[in-house]
Amino acid sequence: MGNTMAREDFEWVYTDQPHADRRKEILAKHPEIKTLMKPDYNLIWIVSLMVLTQFIAFYLVKDLDWKWLMFWTYVFGSCISHSMTLAIHEISHNSAFGNGKAMWNRWFGMFANLPLGLPYSVSFKRYHMDHHRYLGGDGVDVDIPTNFEGWFFCTPLRKLVWIILQPLFYTIRPLCINPKPVSRLEIINLLVQFSFDALIYHYLGGKTMVYMLAGSILGLGLHPISGHFIAEHYMFLKGHETYSYYGPLNYLTFNVGYHNEHHDFPSVPGKSLPLVRKIAAEYYDPLPQYNSWVKVLYDFVMDDTLSPYSRIKRKLKGEVKLE
Repeated sequence: MGNTMAREDFEWVYTDQPHADRRKEILAKHPEIKTLMKPDYNLIWIVSLMVLTQFIAFYLVKDLDWKWLMFWTYVFGSCISHSMTLAIHEISHNSAFGNGKAMWNRWFGMFANLPLGLPYSVSFKRYHMDHHRYLGGDGVDVDIPTNFEGWFFCTPLRKLVWIILQPLFYTIRPLCINPKPVSRLEIINLLVQFSFDALIYHYLGGKTMVYMLAGSILGLGLHPISGHFIAEHYMFLKGHETYSYYGPLNYLTFNVGYHNEHHDFPSVPGKSLPLVRKIAAEYYDPLPQYNSWVKVLYDFVMDDTLSPYSRIKRKLKGEVKLE
């Protein structure tokens, strides 16, 4: 599994990301994949049902004992909250209403954001498009950890703490790596979200607020679904930058595990990514892949050769156009 000692820096490369070339090659051989590049209108109803489910849960937990509140927060609330962040990921690619109705997707993203408690959807889209365009790009891709993270979180215990604190690092990393001026839509997202939070607190009280906020934080920290954060791009095998996961948690995460397929074809909604794999099996089946996100988390924590430094990072060439 690569080196036998802990990394002291990122894996620097001076080549372009592999996804654009593979996309051209696959489309030349399988042009029928272009027919999959269309909105998934089912997303509208699935997300609306998820939001409604959380609204009902907000009411049901308001008078629970604290021990049961925290139990249901982790067992149920954290799962649906993390799933909702991946619905927002789908919406950021305009998968709900299509590219022709981009603003409809932005408003729908704010609606999906409501049960999370913290404004997220608009900022996520701005940075996530950079992640696709400039994968691993130095000073641009905020999915790459900071040097401090790579240097400090290098022992099993520290890596475990790092995983628990993933929501914190994903929040502060953009401010350190690639700060952007606040947009009008981000201000609207913030005002809508905090107005909603005030209503929840006024009518349902503090326990519902704890369920909402703690569910989001716990769901994005030490949680089986959070294995995707590590599985997607951390270099478990030298030279391999993106990895797919084909296990059952894809059913809860809009197929985000099909990550090679997603980066090759970001215009294809998650629902159709298994079909991309099936059509172009000769490209995807030989690639390294996972079947357990829990095992990914365990291996990352326990393997001394793995750390936040286990990422491919590249110096960008030419003009960089940020979202």
